[in-house]
Amino acid sequence: MVADVLKISESRKDILQMQRAFSAQQQAFLHEPMPSLEARKDMLQRLKQALLDHQEAFIEAINEDFSSRSRDETLLAEFMPAIQGINYALKHLNEWMKPSVRKASLLFKPADNRIIYQPKGVVGIITPWNYPLNLAIGPLTAALAAGNRAMIKMSEYTPKTSLMLRDMISNTFSEDLISVVLGGPEVAADFSRLPFDHLLFTGSTNVGKLVMKAAAENLTPVTLELGGKSPAIVSEDVPLKDAAERIAFGKSFNAGQTCIAPDYVLCPSNRLDAFVSEYQRQFKQLYASLKDNPDYTAIINDRQLQRLKGYIRDAEEKGATIIVMNPANEDFSRGTRKMPLHLILGATDEMKVMQEEIFGPILPIVPYGSEDDAIRFINNRPRPLALYYFGYQKRAQKRLLEKTHAGGVCINDTLVHFAQDDMPFGGIGESGMGHYHGEEGFHTFSHAKSVHTKGRLNSGKMIFPPHGTALHQLVYKIFIR
Repeated sequence: MVADVLKISESRKDILQMQRAFSAQQQAFLHEPMPSLEARKDMLQRLKQALLDHQEAFIEAINEDFSSRSRDETLLAEFMPAIQGINYALKHLNEWMKPSVRKASLLFKPADNRIIYQPKGVVGIITPWNYPLNLAIGPLTAALAAGNRAMIKMSEYTPKTSLMLRDMISNTFSEDLISVVLGGPEVAADFSRLPFDHLLFTGSTNVGKLVMKAAAENLTPVTLELGGKSPAIVSEDVPLKDAAERIAFGKSFNAGQTCIAPDYVLCPSNRLDAFVSEYQRQFKQLYASLKDNPDYTAIINDRQLQRLKGYIRDAEEKGATIIVMNPANEDFSRGTRKMPLHLILGATDEMKVMQEEIFGPILPIVPYGSEDDAIRFINNRPRPLALYYFGYQKRAQKRLLEKTHAGGVCINDTLVHFAQDDMPFGGIGESGMGHYHGEEGFHTFSHAKSVHTKGRLNSGKMIFPPHGTALHQLVYKIFIR
């Protein structure tokens, strides 16, 4: 009872602090609604330097939150994209901020048209636990580049990383510029109800719907980066080594706890056995052992581990064949949250592994007869966040791109389309809405204000009343045809 009261009291304290920071940011934005290029670059450079100064501390914090997180995965998936994203914004920000000149119709000349990219104001960012640093810093970079102030709600499932980011930000920036919010579901619900000028959420589709519903009360525009079941298609003629190696990397990175991880594989029926054998060989090349291997990441917490084990039990009870990828034959019954990769053969739509986003080291392999069958299989399901195709024939690639929808596509690789700074990242349908990264991130957090300017000469008088003159008739004759 006492613990529950203390927990409620702590949540209330977090909410009050969050509301105070939000009000401070609103007032500060009113005093500085259009930061200069120099001011924005200064913010980005300070953010970058703070990250570099705390690199080792963040690596250790993320490792502790996961109980075992590969150091190299943290460098590759957290720091590298975060730093590269800041560098890209610094390089191109001057170009992005320039007004866009638009044409004025002959009817309205002499006049000038231009688009001014104005900061929206106070941006809210809700960050998930799977890449707690990168998925906070990426949106923050875009928000700062666009001249906004920002509040970041971190996940309660990564307490050490969240606390470290809060301390780093508070020691680097004033609260009325950037604020990091901690706390559990109650705080997150209140956070999403704040009248932000834009709200970006990264997480599950179900929670995304709740966030969008809360934001709608304030008519807050949202960017939703959700998940879904991202398929990987193995073509009839791609070398199986190429496909198996790259899918194994994408599925095993962060132990499959990635929103764009391959969620299931569509494989030609006549290549199924060969693909499974090749996948096992390639996985063993990547991970000769798992339990004590620092390159292989653990499941974030017991709740997620039990959820994944439940998926496996459900599939097995419903007739699936389970292949456990455990090269060193290690004992995972206790003492670790690391989980071997499980291949699921004979998966059906009645199984949870084909209904829910897996978000872990479980990979159903589904046979198909023709590529038309594979395309129909994908199109009969909600649109995925990512789609992976393995095959070198340009015609087949083009056909797939034209006949399917996905947030993003990677041909002959996995995951790395996320790291392309000059391409937008986002979902479609149940996998999300809106984009960020690079220039698209700048535009997401900017208001494109249309400005039409006239001088002393006003050609518009030609359409002033009284109507029915010969001049009016001439205007209609020229412009209504």
